[in-house]
Amino acid sequence: MSENLRLAETTSVPAFEECIKDESVKYTLDNLEVLQINVGRLCNLACKHCHVEAGPARTEVMSRETLEACLQLYKEWGFKTVDITGGAPEMNPHFEWFVDEVTKVCDHVIVRSNLVIMKEEKYAHIPQFLADRKVEIVASLPYYRAKETDRQRGDGVFDGVIEILQKLNSLGYGKDPELVINLVYNPNGAFFPPEQGAMEKEYKQRLMADFGIVFNNLFTITNNPTGRFAGFLKRSGNLESYLQKLYGAFNAATLPTMMCRNQLSVGWDGRVYDCDFNQAADLPVLKKENIADLVGKPYTKRKICFGKHCYGCTAGQGSSCGGATE
Repeated sequence: MSENLRLAETTSVPAFEECIKDESVKYTLDNLEVLQINVGRLCNLACKHCHVEAGPARTEVMSRETLEACLQLYKEWGFKTVDITGGAPEMNPHFEWFVDEVTKVCDHVIVRSNLVIMKEEKYAHIPQFLADRKVEIVASLPYYRAKETDRQRGDGVFDGVIEILQKLNSLGYGKDPELVINLVYNPNGAFFPPEQGAMEKEYKQRLMADFGIVFNNLFTITNNPTGRFAGFLKRSGNLESYLQKLYGAFNAATLPTMMCRNQLSVGWDGRVYDCDFNQAADLPVLKKENIADLVGKPYTKRKICFGKHCYGCTAGQGSSCGGATE
């Protein structure tokens, strides 16, 4: 088990729940809209900010049996969105089967991709595959220049992402209303992202001017102090100061819209969590159920598991897998 799992808990900032005055926001909503599925830690990249510490050497991959349980629970609980993430989700051997099946029953399917995986011959057909099924793509692009992106994700990654973005544009992504592509900005260090609207405008101007690229929305996401990023903070002596910065920027107005209130997150092994960050911190839901245990049972509201890393979602303008929350 990674030593980075709960580094945030070693800091002196108060427990997150101490900042919650409204008891109702400690619980999930009456109905959940998002089923987020992490189909594995295997990835072609090993990005410095990755909260689940994905990489080429990871072997954790979701089984078809678990994916079938996810599909069944989607049908039973009335989710509106299926959000497929990783690692590089495309590297799961059951990825295409699952996307085929889930798009038959769900009108809003998201795949989170590093895009550069699609340059490899084995995955070169994926852009057309996703376009044919009208899958929304959320693509990581830490910055609109090569230097900053490659520093965070590896040499040559930026050029590969630009190439695939141009290919996706040629298929209609960012142009056809049914083919949505959103980009994600992560800070390249222990600081907060800029205001989302202003950053989106800047990205759109630069990517169009430099590469002729269009996209729908930019999500700015605060680096969460878990996983590989937590390890970096610890090694660089910035863990305490970063948590203090997050705590100092705590914004109570973001509490009602925390993503943990509106989703169920499923880990590669079928364990269920309140969010992907809780996966990284090894904080399963309180009953410690597996996805298969939930099939055939009605949804009931649950108390959310919190940790000090949750300050990453409530600092400033708020942060979630869908960007700013306020």
